[in-house]
Amino acid sequence: MLLLKNVEASNYFRKLAGCTLFITGASRGIGKAIALKAAKDGANIVVAAKTAQEHPKLPGTIYTAAEEIIAAGGKALPCIVDVRDENQICAAVEKAVETFGGIDILVNNASAINLTGTLETSMKKVDLMMGINSRGTYLTSKLCIPHLTKSKNPHILNLSPPLNLNPVWFKNHCAYTMAKYGMSMCVLGMAEEFKGVIAVNALWPRTAIYTAAMEMLGGVGVGKQCRKPEIMADAAYAILSKPKSFSGNFVIDEELLKQEGVKDFDPYAVAPGHPLLPDFFLDETPDEVSKQLAAHVPPTSEDKRSQLGASGPVTDTFKIIQSSLNSDVVKSVQGIYQFELSGENAGTWHLDLKNENGSAGQGEAPKKADVVMSLDSGDFVKMFAGKLKPTMAFMSGKLKIKGDMALAIKLEKLMSQLKPKL
Repeated sequence: MLLLKNVEASNYFRKLAGCTLFITGASRGIGKAIALKAAKDGANIVVAAKTAQEHPKLPGTIYTAAEEIIAAGGKALPCIVDVRDENQICAAVEKAVETFGGIDILVNNASAINLTGTLETSMKKVDLMMGINSRGTYLTSKLCIPHLTKSKNPHILNLSPPLNLNPVWFKNHCAYTMAKYGMSMCVLGMAEEFKGVIAVNALWPRTAIYTAAMEMLGGVGVGKQCRKPEIMADAAYAILSKPKSFSGNFVIDEELLKQEGVKDFDPYAVAPGHPLLPDFFLDETPDEVSKQLAAHVPPTSEDKRSQLGASGPVTDTFKIIQSSLNSDVVKSVQGIYQFELSGENAGTWHLDLKNENGSAGQGEAPKKADVVMSLDSGDFVKMFAGKLKPTMAFMSGKLKIKGDMALAIKLEKLMSQLKPKL
């Protein structure tokens, strides 16, 4: 009898013990972090994701994630699922019910992102984001709900933002915002539709979260401005442990964890003490954040030259860029950039990192540019000096990019190499 009581007490503190979680996009990143957190309680995890074979730039598959889940103490069922494919979701749901006896929790984590303006966003990208973010979340929820209603404490958790209608979140990436807000509207509607039956909530991070996808998006050095996925996993765990009466909430990870008693957030930071990059869709605007980040960057030699009354900051920057070029740099980048600068030192400049030993100077590129960047000349100087992160410049609308986004991200690596000289 004493042994039984000890087992019951142990299970009480392991709040998700025996629960079955169907998690989309669980092969890596935040989805996998949530899976591993639940696995420590002894939960059953359905790893519903597309990646069955290793991606060259994004590590992790449904099978490697399953191995980690089992090692953490849970049970795992890897399923190849593209959330745009109704048949694949149906098959995974049926297999989950057959294997574990039901579904208690659905985490809609799968998402696609493309941060480009209306004219630069192809309909293929629009369809991808709408199909995965909005439609995929709606469809997966629809197919899981009949099974969730049979659970004692069912939850749907969407990794989506609060519905902030400030136009700043629409002007630079309207398609992405619409697709992501579709997930949030599912929360709004389904929480009311299934009130008292299924808890439906949204979870969103206060800051950028460091994942392999974020590294591809933000470029070199972005990790220092991010928190680890574990903060989202801990927040998700807190939500999923609550009764089904906790529903219809748009939860921010940091705010919830503070309510749960967390006081020290440094362990969640990739680089404790470094200023953090706030995520999209929050009240703090990207422009305000870029100012905060710049305040943490020490004065550069460019600042000192300006203080001495030196002129031509853009010219000086390009001279340093030119002196730093060589065949190795050209080989590693393989792109031609054109800069359309406005403001005090307006003009057109180019940077050829594709031919011979490279070249940089005023005027249009000698050959067609792969990437055209438009920004204020002062912001250009700050960006190359490390005082303005390209990610923040892009998010805030200070930097407009046309052309190859992958090459645009590559340029940040060169900026980090030049920073000590500027």
